Amino acid sequence: MINLLLSAAALALAIILTRLAGFSIWAGLLPGFIAFTGTFFLLGRRVFTKIQNGMGEVQKELSTLNQNPREQKVKLEKSIKILEGLLPLKTWQFLVEAEIMGQIGIIKFMFKDVAGAEAAFAKSSSRNWLAQAMMASIAFQKKDYGLMTAKWEEAVKHGKKEGMLWAGYAWCLLQTKEKDKALKVMARAVEANPSDEKLKGALTALQNDKKLKMKGWEPGWWQLGLESPPVQQPMFVGGGGRRRFR
Repeated sequence: MINLLLSAAALALAIILTRLAGFSIWAGLLPGFIAFTGTFFLLGRRVFTKIQNGMGEVQKELSTLNQNPREQKVKLEKSIKILEGLLPLKTWQFLVEAEIMGQIGIIKFMFKDVAGAEAAFAKSSSRNWLAQAMMASIAFQKKDYGLMTAKWEEAVKHGKKEGMLWAGYAWCLLQTKEKDKALKVMARAVEANPSDEKLKGALTALQNDKKLKMKGWEPGWWQLGLESPPVQQPMFVGGGGRRRFR
């Protein structure tokens, strides 16, 4: 990537200047390392700021959605166009394309464009837990339960503090008549989140042969499309948490 190459060039230049000053190559390693690190940080910060600004524009567009299908379509297309406009930054910094494609997939999924979401998710990072959960939802609805389990495992691996993920995973297993597996998932959830009372209550409910109710994780739960909200409308919440690009 360009940022890495420019940083390497800064390192080489520092070593060359040190050598020209009459010192050994080894003496140039420390200033070279400082030059490399500083250049990489500043260039990465520049890319991150551009992405952050773009994401802010998308959030602004989607925060004003209403029930008008035509306006929803306009805002969807504008949001995707903003994100696609950021893709050229992938030549500058690692992980940029995966992050942007994950966000594109999330938005398309929320607007019921499943095929478009799958295509975008295929290029996203496995660390984007919301994208992984949405892929698990798609697999569940296609009755591909092996893939569903794999994607849920990725989701809880990278979002282990997100109670909704664990509960959603267990919910899907219950729908496929795998209560024992659901209980094990909820036990893992409580172990990973010992202070989460909602998860503890859900585990207790399952242990007492009661239903797993997802109300405690609304409205985030509705994003996965496994149950419908009282009034259906697309909702956008940025996925996978804030990440740095390296």
